Amino acid sequence: MDESKRERLLKRINRQSSTIGAKTPDTITVNGEELDLQEFLIETRRVEGIPEDAKELVLETKRALKAERKELVGRLETEEMSYEEGKELADTIVGIDRALNALDSLRGRRYGERSRAVNVNDHKQWLDFLESVSG
Repeated sequence: MDESKRERLLKRINRQSSTIGAKTPDTITVNGEELDLQEFLIETRRVEGIPEDAKELVLETKRALKAERKELVGRLETEEMSYEEGKELADTIVGIDRALNALDSLRGRRYGERSRAVNVNDHKQWLDFLESVSG
């Protein structure tokens, strides 16, 4: 891939609005494990807050995603690859950004009505999901 195409891909992933309206991959690989990104985005929308016992797991997941993003950006910046490979890598980076945005949008639980509304089964599924991502 020539440098002008590489620069376009790098600009794309660094735009604030890169995740808006962008097609993201169905899956991304984090820490060597494949993550169903669509399921991840759906699950994070269902959670109304971060339970106290899941805060550390959320932070670990965010750290893992940020580390993966940094490694992929480094590859996009320096490795020899075809434009198609670069585009696929950029799509994965945007997918990671979507996942990070979803985690950043979670808020701490409010005491009272919201905390009573949390379904125990949903809470367990959420924790299992985060554990599988942060592996």
